[in-house]
Amino acid sequence: MEKNKVGKTILYMILGLYAVTTLVPFLWALSSSFKTLQEIVSGSMSFIPKNFTLENYKQIFIEQEHFPRWMFNSLFIAGVGTFLNLIFNSMAGYALARLTFPGKKALFIIILGVLMIPAQVTMIPNYLILKELGWLNSYQGMIVPGMINATYIFMMRQFFINFPKELEEAAEIDGLSKFGTFFRVVLPLAKPALAAQSIFIFMGFWNDFMRPLIVITDIEMFTLPLGLNTFKGQFVSYWNYIMAASMVFTLPVLLLYAFFNRYFIKGISFTGGK
Repeated sequence: MEKNKVGKTILYMILGLYAVTTLVPFLWALSSSFKTLQEIVSGSMSFIPKNFTLENYKQIFIEQEHFPRWMFNSLFIAGVGTFLNLIFNSMAGYALARLTFPGKKALFIIILGVLMIPAQVTMIPNYLILKELGWLNSYQGMIVPGMINATYIFMMRQFFINFPKELEEAAEIDGLSKFGTFFRVVLPLAKPALAAQSIFIFMGFWNDFMRPLIVITDIEMFTLPLGLNTFKGQFVSYWNYIMAASMVFTLPVLLLYAFFNRYFIKGISFTGGK
């Protein structure tokens, strides 16, 4: 018992230290979003602004004419991209877990092989394909290359392998087709896996910097990560605006996690229905 108590105490101390090292930079960034540029660059580590101001938020939303458009672009691309991933990754995972068709094993091996290829390797081929299609500086150029993901196809396959077959058999007896069974029975009961997938995919689209940097050149089509980079000049970096924009940038992901939190732990454990 004593050993367990000591072990738990050490574990909680490590977790507490990790929480502090994670929260302190975020709290400092939040505080800095209400500071003037002069106060930030002065080197003070105060968490309470000496001259509290909302001018930074006013600047990015009102004075910076492109910021609302950048936010819309990010929300649209991340939202549509996440929705398409949920549909296609789930359908592919279900097919690999439940259906029998020629080339199923070969297809699964190809998907596993894709997992081993770094995304950086495919950047130039993707750019050349998008250029040929005329999809540069477009929403489809940002969404279509990422609308399926081998990682989450594998994840959904693992989830559906453990899914109770009895529910599907009951749906077939009631006269539902494979598509009907999938959309009306299986998918609604896959909320834990879909929630985990939603969070990771949305964050991937939302935080993506390299793909917009390659595909987008028109400032009107910038996403937030690309737009934030414009606040950094060669000689002056407007850290007050960057901190304010970063807080706005962080908010949707926090809201998404808070909304799907109750499903998140269930989803990453790859368990089936109750």
